Amino acid sequence: MRIIRILFISVMAFCSLLANAQLPDTLRNRKFITNAQLISVGYSNILDTYLSPEKYTGLELRYISHTIREHEGSPWSRLLMHQGSFSTVESHSGDGHEMGGMYTFTYGLHYNWKFLSGKLSVRAGGQADVNVGFLYNTRNSNNLAQFRLGMNISPSAAVAYRFRIGKHLSALHYDVSVPLLGIRFSPNYGQSYYEIFNKGNYDHNVVPTTVVSAPSLWQLLTFDFNLHRTTFRLGYLGDFEQAKVNNLKYHNYSNMFVIGIVRQFNLTKVIP
Repeated sequence: MRIIRILFISVMAFCSLLANAQLPDTLRNRKFITNAQLISVGYSNILDTYLSPEKYTGLELRYISHTIREHEGSPWSRLLMHQGSFSTVESHSGDGHEMGGMYTFTYGLHYNWKFLSGKLSVRAGGQADVNVGFLYNTRNSNNLAQFRLGMNISPSAAVAYRFRIGKHLSALHYDVSVPLLGIRFSPNYGQSYYEIFNKGNYDHNVVPTTVVSAPSLWQLLTFDFNLHRTTFRLGYLGDFEQAKVNNLKYHNYSNMFVIGIVRQFNLTKVIP
């Protein structure tokens, strides 16, 4: 009987060790990622008085990768967004053409609130935008192109409302940001790029901007719906950028239709 008791205790101890060995499956952290891959097409109105006193209008195409990262148990979320655009526009008379391209990277940090049992979510915080691009005028002989480089700090917010249409889950989203402070590269009035880069003649070419000198607005209104196990996103993008620096005026008003797909991921870490 003593031997049996010893064997029984040994088996129980071994089983306890096996149970403890399964503890790595205990959750430590869960990360929720929502990514939207979007294509937008629409109307662009561009003015750059360094190249021309005329306004140019035409077509703009834009690709957007919009990612929200959240952690279980944390009220904070991160925004990572890439935007790449190309526009081809012409003057009112039709005898002048411009082509432009722009890449913008955005990193944001937001605090999250949830209401109505999680159906309504609100995010508010700030973001930093870095952009680089160009604008080329096909008619000019002197000032052929304008190089664009800048950074903005913007307060930003987003609202999402989730609801059901029949058995399918849908959602409305609205995102908005307003640049508050920034810095940008700009030639001065009458200054050529040859003077800046070949002769090294600096003339206030790195210019701080504020909401007064560069009042701008970025907003995105979208509707998510499910079809054949895929979440689609449709909506409207309004990107209104303008600035007045170094006695030069610039604006780019974009009104665009947006379409794309949305994917969600769950990443889990375990105790090692």
